[in-house]
Amino acid sequence: MKLLRALVLAVVIVGLLAGAGLFWATSTGMSARSKPGAMETGMALKVRDWSIPKSARQMQNPEAPTRENLTEARKHFADHCANCHGNDGRGGTEMGRSMYPPAPDMTLADTQNRSDGELYYIIENGVRFTGMPAWGAGGINDQQTWRLVLYIRHLPQVSRQELLEMENYNPKSPMDMKEEEKENEFLNGPLK
Repeated sequence: MKLLRALVLAVVIVGLLAGAGLFWATSTGMSARSKPGAMETGMALKVRDWSIPKSARQMQNPEAPTRENLTEARKHFADHCANCHGNDGRGGTEMGRSMYPPAPDMTLADTQNRSDGELYYIIENGVRFTGMPAWGAGGINDQQTWRLVLYIRHLPQVSRQELLEMENYNPKSPMDMKEEEKENEFLNGPLK
């Protein structure tokens, strides 16, 4: 009898929680435009942190922060990451600000205090229910990803000159390329 009461009580509690969750979702919507409350944000951050395996947290970066490695990583970041994160890593792009959650400012402690293994894992595997895709092939020693970790560590000290150089590696839309062509024709005369 006691077991039956406990089971009924558990079913009622689960039903009430499911009903509350459904009511919340249908009354507030799932729009990426509205800022979530502190409880939703806290729960999402905790789930994200729990989803990174302990073994990944302990991984060490095998790449050294040499000038060559940082240059390669900077070019790769400009081409693959800057659309959302910006060349400076602050997430201030139109796309980065418009997604939910917004692209993080990677110069701040929330990113910089993560282990190299955590950053590697996030780049390789993405973050579910966010705009962060899985970029890696799932290996444990992807040289490009480890170099990106080096660059993320470098972001708080990135120089103006480095940012200017990165603009050459940012993807260009067909419209951007056409505009550039028109500017060159105006400045240099038509191409023959």
